Amino acid sequence: MAEDEGVDGGIGIKLARTVRICQNNACRKMGANQVLKAFESNPVEGVAVEASGCFGLCGNGPMVLVLPDQVWYWRVQPDEVAAIVDRHLRGGVPVWAMVYGREVKR
Repeated sequence: MAEDEGVDGGIGIKLARTVRICQNNACRKMGANQVLKAFESNPVEGVAVEASGCFGLCGNGPMVLVLPDQVWYWRVQPDEVAAIVDRHLRGGVPVWAMVYGREVKR
């Protein structure tokens, strides 16, 4: 099984998605730890939330990657996490205004 197919903690539960939040220096300085906590406090069945190393997009953070969708969110703030959870993780539709490379720079 490929890493991104997701098995939760080795106990055999197949996950629909994995959300990775960069926790490297640049993103942490922009509030990535609070973004991680916001995702962790809004659990979605079948979705794993993981702290991640650098995605190589420093200066655009906090960066959030949703797998296997390959959707990258940028400059995510803790108060925006609910929209990602509701619309993307539960509803299946990315929040296009927040997707890296798809919107006017905010």
